[in-house]
Amino acid sequence: MKKSWLVAVSLVLVLAIVGLCGCGGGELPSELRLNLNSQQEGIWVSGIGKVAVTPDIATLRLGVMAQAETVAEAQSQAAEAMDRVMAALIDHDVAEKDIQTQYFSINQITRWDRVKEEEIVVGYRVTNMVTAKIREIDETGSIIDAVAATGGDLTRINSIGFSVDDPSAYYEEARQKAMTDAKAKAEQLAELAGVTLGKPTYISEGISYPTYPRAVYEMAPAAPPMPETPISPGELEISLTVQVTYSILN
Repeated sequence: MKKSWLVAVSLVLVLAIVGLCGCGGGELPSELRLNLNSQQEGIWVSGIGKVAVTPDIATLRLGVMAQAETVAEAQSQAAEAMDRVMAALIDHDVAEKDIQTQYFSINQITRWDRVKEEEIVVGYRVTNMVTAKIREIDETGSIIDAVAATGGDLTRINSIGFSVDDPSAYYEEARQKAMTDAKAKAEQLAELAGVTLGKPTYISEGISYPTYPRAVYEMAPAAPPMPETPISPGELEISLTVQVTYSILN
């Protein structure tokens, strides 16, 4: 019963639309017309804006890893080493708010016993990693050296990344370049097509976040004093894209 009712309603709607078309010479009244091709009208272009910037922040991912026969012993060694690492960071003017724990774990260390044919626990490993944001970027090398010295053989420095503290001004510049690029492309297309370019009717922005140069470090056993670790931040590229639709005047 319900199905028959739905079929009847659909038939009435179809007949009503056909009647409207018949009354207007095959066209719907203006208030019922749908412009299904509006998204295809005009000239669509993409513009790209790129800005090279010098990083002013270095971010280190560092910490300690200790291994011992018991959890308590491994945790004690890791805690003592991490205290020294934190003190070294603070002594080199890294603010406490710029130090954040990223990873902490306590894992069993096992090996396969061929006689018993089973895994046996031979110890425990404690890992404690933080990220440290260094705002005095020229001090990065000396901070790495200080952390390595205080943490000793338990020190782990996994990576270093570079960024810009406030990229807003660079995005404004990249945005201007992207719009200029988009307009130049649209003007060329309009000229080639023999039409007059109108105003933008649609603008969409997409930001490509910079890929920060990274390096990976693994601390080796203690060695004789070495010169300060050289760190070069280089340059970053901030990229921004816009998609713009321009109307065609004739």
